[in-house]
Amino acid sequence: MYQDEYERWLQASLEDVDLKTELQSIKGDEEAIKDRFAVALKFGTAGLRGTLGAGTNRMNIWVVRQATQGVADWVKTQGGTQTVAISYDSRLKGWNFAREAAGVLAANGIHVRIYDELMPVPALSFATRYYHCNAGIMVTASHNPAQYNGYKAYGPDGCQMTDDAAAVVYESIQKTDVLTGAKYMSFAEGVEQGLIRFVGEDCKKGLYEAIESRQIRPGVAAKSGLKLVYSPLNGTGLVPVTHVLNDIGITDITIVPEQEYPNGYFTTCSYPNPEIFEALEKGLALAKETGADLMLATDPDADRVGIAMKCPDGSYELVSGNEMGVLLLDYICQGRIAQGTMPKNPVAVKSIVSTPLANAVAAHYGVELRETLTGFKWIGDQIAQLEAKGEEERFIFGFEESYGYLSGSYVRDKDAVVGSMLICEMAAYYRSIGSSIKERLEEIYKEYGRYLNKVDSFEFPGLSGMDKMAGIMETLRKNPPAEFAGKKVVKVMDYEKPEETGLPKANVLIYTLDSKETVVVRPSGTEPKIKTYFTTLGKDLAEAQAEKDKLAEALKPLFV
Repeated sequence: MYQDEYERWLQASLEDVDLKTELQSIKGDEEAIKDRFAVALKFGTAGLRGTLGAGTNRMNIWVVRQATQGVADWVKTQGGTQTVAISYDSRLKGWNFAREAAGVLAANGIHVRIYDELMPVPALSFATRYYHCNAGIMVTASHNPAQYNGYKAYGPDGCQMTDDAAAVVYESIQKTDVLTGAKYMSFAEGVEQGLIRFVGEDCKKGLYEAIESRQIRPGVAAKSGLKLVYSPLNGTGLVPVTHVLNDIGITDITIVPEQEYPNGYFTTCSYPNPEIFEALEKGLALAKETGADLMLATDPDADRVGIAMKCPDGSYELVSGNEMGVLLLDYICQGRIAQGTMPKNPVAVKSIVSTPLANAVAAHYGVELRETLTGFKWIGDQIAQLEAKGEEERFIFGFEESYGYLSGSYVRDKDAVVGSMLICEMAAYYRSIGSSIKERLEEIYKEYGRYLNKVDSFEFPGLSGMDKMAGIMETLRKNPPAEFAGKKVVKVMDYEKPEETGLPKANVLIYTLDSKETVVVRPSGTEPKIKTYFTTLGKDLAEAQAEKDKLAEALKPLFV
């Protein structure tokens, strides 16, 4: 059957020369054809993500058109403005895919608001809300390597699409022939008919104003003399991040030259992910050279930010997503209490795999800490629940351990622009009182205990990878481990059982040990890998790390 589909693509008058060449080059190669055509990229709540190329199991204009027809069919049942916002990042084919999506929507009589320049995830979320859109589309593969692109779909609240909506879209996609099923008009025709319009300057300005309104101590950054090195990792962060930082008075910014401008090949870091050292390497070298107080890097779609902080001895230390989440929560709480701007009954939100240290910090400041499933849309859902009661101002901060942060309800996804602003403001404030981020972090550990949070990944490539992952999770459920590294499992939370967790169903297992340490096992929703999250506690870092190493070694045999 996949051979028939391959032949059909080969005979079709594909407009993309690259695809035609690729199809001809794999003629007679059974495995290559099977890999591209045996399955189709599945549209889920994270949308689509895959390597660029020809076939139903690749990202290309035909798969994008088919997915967009599914979104269009859903939008047409929704009433409202019949409008969809579109943005795209620096990835290869990003602008092409964004225009193709706009052409399909316009052909379906749906209005489009598309950015005239590449802009990050928070800008897409903001535009979706600003124009009262039915949906939003962000063309991105986040932090994946250069050969990937993807497509995230958003609901009218600017939050990633709900499971129910995504299921309806997927059903429609399955009924749409990938080569001939989508309605389509050219981008130029859509513009001529007034169906496709660019996002206005008023919307862009509104986003910057919303972000800057989240300052905790306005004015402190301008007087601090903070010295910053910043890398947009060849993505979308350069314009919005420097705009906001300049506005709040941080002007001593050295941009990493090789990573300054958009470049979908990501030639200086094969994996443009601010969680990994290699992506920050060039920025760190520049920070050492310039004596910067802080080194900052945002991922290609600028929804996540990683940093390295300067230590008292002049060296630089990477800050984990959990540590930064706790630092920002602590800074926002103490700052808003000091400024008299803390709302009544404040709420902070974190994902279930993020550090329990945040629970201790929230309790210290009298903040209600809510826990959600992994995926920022669940944090967005908590904001929506508050908004429904007219109480969204109670939301002060949300974070995930994977470097995603949000303060404020102006968007419903993680925002590296507001994250960058608050991190720099926090660094400026501590500098102004003769302290530093590093010193504050050590004070937090001294007060609450030395928590260590680490994530390991086990990859399962190939067509059988997802089946292997499913088998491992099934085995863990049927034969639950009684102990890890000699530590007794005293509690198992299975998030496939919402009646036990009080949260929507999710493929996550959390083991609490008699040592109060936790082990989390979670298959990725977008990549063929199982992630394991460890939280260990020790009198110092070395002891906490040794505990983590023992637990990780004990888990390895489960994933072979």
